[in-house]
Amino acid sequence: MWPMTCSNRLLLTGVLCLAGCVQVGPDFEPQRVDWSSQWDTPALQQATESGAHPDARQWWRIFDDPVLESLIAQADAHNPGVQVAGLQIMEARAQLGIARSGLYPQSQVVGADALYQHRSSRSSEGNPRPSSFWQYSAGFTIGWELDFWGRFSRAVESADAAYFAAEANREDVLVLLHAQVAESYYALRTAEARLRIARDNAAIQKRSYEITERLFTSGETDELDLQQARTQYLGTLSTIPEFESQIARTRNALAVLVGKPPGPMPALPDLTAREAVIPLIDRAVLQDVPANLLLRRPDIRAAELRIAAQSAQVGVAKADLYPSLTLLGSIAWTATSLAGTSGGAALFAGPSLTWNVFDHGRITNTVRLQDARLQQLIVIYQDAVRQAAREADDAATGLIKALERDGILYDSALAAKRSLTLATALYREGYSDFQRVLDAQRALATQQDTYLVNRGNAVRDLIALYKAVGGGWYSD
Repeated sequence: MWPMTCSNRLLLTGVLCLAGCVQVGPDFEPQRVDWSSQWDTPALQQATESGAHPDARQWWRIFDDPVLESLIAQADAHNPGVQVAGLQIMEARAQLGIARSGLYPQSQVVGADALYQHRSSRSSEGNPRPSSFWQYSAGFTIGWELDFWGRFSRAVESADAAYFAAEANREDVLVLLHAQVAESYYALRTAEARLRIARDNAAIQKRSYEITERLFTSGETDELDLQQARTQYLGTLSTIPEFESQIARTRNALAVLVGKPPGPMPALPDLTAREAVIPLIDRAVLQDVPANLLLRRPDIRAAELRIAAQSAQVGVAKADLYPSLTLLGSIAWTATSLAGTSGGAALFAGPSLTWNVFDHGRITNTVRLQDARLQQLIVIYQDAVRQAAREADDAATGLIKALERDGILYDSALAAKRSLTLATALYREGYSDFQRVLDAQRALATQQDTYLVNRGNAVRDLIALYKAVGGGWYSD
């Protein structure tokens, strides 16, 4: 250490100017997906024709269902996954603060003491001459490792990317949560509609069975008709508990999604007693799905930000291959009175150079380890983009085909209902046997149920399409 002369001050200034000018390690570059700009499929192109896109962040409003909107609002406020994602953002923010602190002096020591001294001596005449006094001292020592090779700035860069990745992860949690709530909600409404149709058909078949039973008792028909009517009625009746179980499980799943314990939910009315609301998807709504959001999906952005964070970690590891320079300085003050009328002060400063030369390959292998992790994340990102494209195309294909089936199944259900009316009339007038009535009843139950299932599938696929393009998050 040496006194802070003018030349030393100039040297210190020059060192500080050089610090941070050099950064080792790779600089992050945004990932390129060469095929994404030309990628398209007939299904996705048909499902996402140009149109005036509404706010994809709240796509569920296209259903105009206050109950669904209320459930999603509850899920946003109380879902544990959203809460954990928010806490992870707080964790990442704190980690960023820790990383930034490395850019400043890393060690400081402040000390002070007071010493009382008593001395006894003799004068030249031999007489005792006692003396006593207090001695005060205070000092401040500081150490500052300069960011010569960008180790600390790379750490800040990594923590900064990790922070934004945590934010993107929360957005991804919202995307999945909103889709899960909507899917579960309309799965519930579909099950309620199927239950209502099953009860209606069971009532029709019960009346038919009772009529056949009276005819058998009076000898106007044989036992075969009776047992066939009974078999069909009981078969339809057996589906009712299955639907009721499905409804209960789906309601429990919805309760957990909105952060409530399983059980009755006042905010979720039971629609089994009336026509359940399954939205009829209009093909025009497909024009409102912004397919260009694919690469803006929160999970895709989070994957890219993790690459950025890991790229900076490679730089942190590489910085250890080079010497580190630490500036050390201290200020000391001593006095025999607190007023400082007697005593002195000293200022010292100097550099400290350290270099891990003999580490037996530890640092080199650490660099290789961090680079291997970086390459893994790049492969994961590329695969995530491909999976996102597959999900979008699968959802678009499913939606288009469900809409194509919708009109066919609707007409088929109407035809089955008309067939049952005709078969029943012909049987009562004696122009047809009972088997045709049974066939018509079976066809009606099947076609009505298939129609409801297809409508539910169309809603599910529309939700999946919005989820596939990253709809349902709030950030700009």
